[in-house]
Amino acid sequence: MQLTILEYRDHNMRVLFAKLFALGVLTGPGQASPVQTQHTSQVHPFTINLSSRVPRMLEQIRSTQLLSQPVYTDTGNANGISLHDLKSLQKQWLTVFDWESEQQEINKFKHYTTLIEGLTIHFVHEKSNATDAIPLVLLHGWPGSFLGFTPIIEELTKQATTATGKKVAFDVIVPSLPGFAFSSAPPVKWTISDSARIINTLLTQVLHYDTYALFGTDFGAGIGYDLYDQYNATVRAAHLAFLPFLPLNSAQLDAQNITLNSLEAFEESVTTEWSTTGEGYFLEQTTKDNAVGQLAWIGEKFLNWSDPSAGTAPSVLTHNEILRHVSLYYLTESFASSVVIYAQNSQGFGSVYSKARTDAPLLFSAFKYNVGFWPPALVAKTGNLVLYNNRDFGGHFPALDNPPALLGDLREIGNYWK
Repeated sequence: MQLTILEYRDHNMRVLFAKLFALGVLTGPGQASPVQTQHTSQVHPFTINLSSRVPRMLEQIRSTQLLSQPVYTDTGNANGISLHDLKSLQKQWLTVFDWESEQQEINKFKHYTTLIEGLTIHFVHEKSNATDAIPLVLLHGWPGSFLGFTPIIEELTKQATTATGKKVAFDVIVPSLPGFAFSSAPPVKWTISDSARIINTLLTQVLHYDTYALFGTDFGAGIGYDLYDQYNATVRAAHLAFLPFLPLNSAQLDAQNITLNSLEAFEESVTTEWSTTGEGYFLEQTTKDNAVGQLAWIGEKFLNWSDPSAGTAPSVLTHNEILRHVSLYYLTESFASSVVIYAQNSQGFGSVYSKARTDAPLLFSAFKYNVGFWPPALVAKTGNLVLYNNRDFGGHFPALDNPPALLGDLREIGNYWK
């Protein structure tokens, strides 16, 4: 088959984000009341073994023929992944990438599954040796997965110090959200609040933590904010890198007397540019069942939503890392379920900022090339903002784009944990 470069249409920011959240990639804070359910399911150790599916994947990659020349040239990011990048990734997938080696590395983490509300939920659970470790759940988005946090999991479990010298360590929990990787696809009409309830059940009734902290980005930030708002007795600190509210354009920021420094002005421009050139993946559905099609779709997001220097220190977002993620989606056959559940969320992206019903501390990390930007004044409208760090390196996948920065920011939770 031949794959052409995706063509994107221009839309204003509000229309784009309305589509984004109508499709459920992120949603606003949930309106449903928390459902308190008793849960007694057992936790089962889990080992990843997708080896039997690799030959079919490689054969499909090998048999997919790409165009010899691009249909259009000099179109920048407006038409998705470049033919050059796609061919390069395809070649690396066939000749260098080794799923067996990657699978062995991934299995060094402690994986488990449990049954919650009829859904199998997969998660990584790495406990610290520190007796006062803070339970911390890390929530990924799309096209991410639990793999997106592997560069920082081990370091988070080690005892370290905050900027003020306070000792801190974490028990780290990284679930695969419903419909992703090894977690069951959710039923119809599944909402952000449903996912939040599942995560809270995992932490409190399965793992028996009385209180915990969370981090969320992209889709995971919507779930994280819902947890922060609705489960305020158990969520006692939240750290986000994205918000489930519409970013404001420069005119709207001016109307609220919010001024931006040079870094913030650049970040606002990145959000505006993405709003007019980066929405093709909401519309394009035709390549989802082909391995190289998934590479074109997912790989473009990793390339274009990250720092232009991705793959150079401190970034670990190499082409091999992209291939790990795409392979996981393909081999677990979770691409469709990861996308379909977005359409099941009908709540829009919040256009009116509301404050979470909690006094728990809220921390926020901004990264220069993230596709959404919220200055401190806007973040403060959503919760008890105690710390806002703006990083001049990194993008939409912070644990891959700039692991040391996110690691340091997360450790600051220790200064506010009670």
